Amino acid sequence: MAPPKSASVEVGDAPPKGEGRIRRSYKAPDNLIANPGNGIETMVDVFNFALKKFTNKPVLGWRDLVKMHEEEKEVTKKVDGKEKKEMKKWQYFELSDYKYLTYAELDEKIAHVSSGLSNLGLSKETRFNIYSATSLNWQLLAHSCFRQNIPFCTAYETLGEEGLSHSLNEPEVVGVFTNENLIDTLANVLPETKTVKYVIYDGKPSDEKIKKLEKGLEGREGTKVISLHNLLEEGKKNKAEAHPPKSEDVACIMYTSGSTGAPKGVILTHANLVSSVGGVVELLGEHLLATDTFLAYLPLAHILEFVVECSLIFVGVTMGYGSVKTLTDQSVRNCQGDLVAFKPSVMVGVPAVWEQIRKGINAKLSAAPTIARGMFNAGLTVKRNKIPGLSGFFDAVVFKKVAAATGGRLRLALSGGAAISRETQEFLDLALVQLLQGYGMTESSAMCAIVTPQFHKDYGTVGVPVPSIEIKLKDVPDAGYFSTNNPPQGEVLIRGPAVTKGYFKREETTKETIDDQGWLMTGDVGQWNKDGTLSIIDRKKNLVKLAGGEYIAIEKIESALKSSSVVQNMALVASSDAKQPMAVVFPREGDLQKLAGNSEDLSTLIKDKQLANKVKDELVSVGKKNGHKGMELVQCVLLVGEELPMTAAQKLQRKQVEDKYKDSIKEIYP
Repeated sequence: MAPPKSASVEVGDAPPKGEGRIRRSYKAPDNLIANPGNGIETMVDVFNFALKKFTNKPVLGWRDLVKMHEEEKEVTKKVDGKEKKEMKKWQYFELSDYKYLTYAELDEKIAHVSSGLSNLGLSKETRFNIYSATSLNWQLLAHSCFRQNIPFCTAYETLGEEGLSHSLNEPEVVGVFTNENLIDTLANVLPETKTVKYVIYDGKPSDEKIKKLEKGLEGREGTKVISLHNLLEEGKKNKAEAHPPKSEDVACIMYTSGSTGAPKGVILTHANLVSSVGGVVELLGEHLLATDTFLAYLPLAHILEFVVECSLIFVGVTMGYGSVKTLTDQSVRNCQGDLVAFKPSVMVGVPAVWEQIRKGINAKLSAAPTIARGMFNAGLTVKRNKIPGLSGFFDAVVFKKVAAATGGRLRLALSGGAAISRETQEFLDLALVQLLQGYGMTESSAMCAIVTPQFHKDYGTVGVPVPSIEIKLKDVPDAGYFSTNNPPQGEVLIRGPAVTKGYFKREETTKETIDDQGWLMTGDVGQWNKDGTLSIIDRKKNLVKLAGGEYIAIEKIESALKSSSVVQNMALVASSDAKQPMAVVFPREGDLQKLAGNSEDLSTLIKDKQLANKVKDELVSVGKKNGHKGMELVQCVLLVGEELPMTAAQKLQRKQVEDKYKDSIKEIYP
């Protein structure tokens, strides 16, 4: 079957002035996808469909913690020119092999846990909260809530007390599920979260931790602190009457990660989520195999991971849960890391993850013999130029070793959450796996567009509109983005069955964001490419006017500069009084030492102004390679010795960076 000529098609009447034509996926030109199949209207239907089709197939896998190992190592550092030796303690995980639940076994657990929740008094009229690390139990609680029509809210495991308190208080949460290691944080906020009555936990916390939870609930009638195991057993003994949801019922209130202020609760109905699953399956289903396996490790409190997992449950892909801390062999003892142990064929990551993988490969390459480096670079050249007959040779001889570090089966990967640099995407595409990019947001129930293999022709595109939404571009006159440009450009507006109807308890924000025709203003600036794919080229909030009167897109520039090996993380800061932006850089210590030509401690190196100038020169060089104009090149660099403020979804908190380092920035930048 010949690939489609265009990724999207124009629909509807001529647009009003200042807007472009509405476009839909080539997969859904006439009607947007509302579900993945006839009769599937709720998330309960999504699971039940898969249960009938894949009854005895393994669906979710996990590893038990066997033992924690503590090792003490002597570390030599240079501080103020003097060598200093100190002992440091490191912790390593020893994990079991993967164990699995079949669809039938998971269904049984959902039945018991949902009954347990219902017996506590939770219902459509109450709200639950999942404050937990990504794990099998996270999905178990979500689907248990679906089955009894209990709306749940989300809270990232990395939230501090203030953020957690907000996510419990605003939606007036009655019950919470959490992990053993998060109990202390939860217990500290319970006295201030008066609506919480029930706490469910997993693991084996100490009696002291349980008492701390109980104390936090004191003074409230009918409170209960119960283990997930005991809740399941109680539900097994006392089966509750089923309360199946309707499509229009609220499935969850998914809190954004809060990159621009307090997290907002996005209201997502069963219809929203089912539509999103349908859109993902329609667009990517043909590229997924019955033998595929998916490694889950990103936060499930992030809509991207949640919808991807639900979609894979629907199509029968076996998933295994891992952790960022245990992905590689370096952080475990007497066992393999999650990647090698599980051997995924499909993965999803955010740019920060893919950047680290690329830099890890390059670090190993730097330590390799000259001939090995030469072979690797030759292989990249051959694959980049698609030289017949040789690509397969280099895959088998050179890149096979790179693939082995991820289990050796990886064939398809998706990057989402933010823009990934062209250099990193191309590098991993050639050396490791076909890396596709996607674009979406919580408000669209995850996906707005995905690059499919057929349209993976160039870098910088986010691909084909998902069949569950439609898109149009609206002019941004100040920055020169017009729908009449060639190619058409403008703010991305989205509408469709996957798009939220609004924010929880934020009526004004809802009115400002969604118009009376249902169009949601994303704040992102997009561009339609010749092949009908969408590219995200800017963000309205990140357009900064410099002293010369021209706008620059700091997020776009930043994305390219992060490919520099010396950069662990960075934030561009731009002032309207300056001719160029400046950069706050958290460097990679080893690469900074190479640039400095010594092994001084990071805390010493970041004070070296000449070294900061060398980093600036490196970033200017990277910028020029990426075609940045003079006004887009970095004017100066501030080196810092700690990770920059980030959200739980690994998005930069730019305002917090500027506030935190404002005095140091002021010293070197207008």
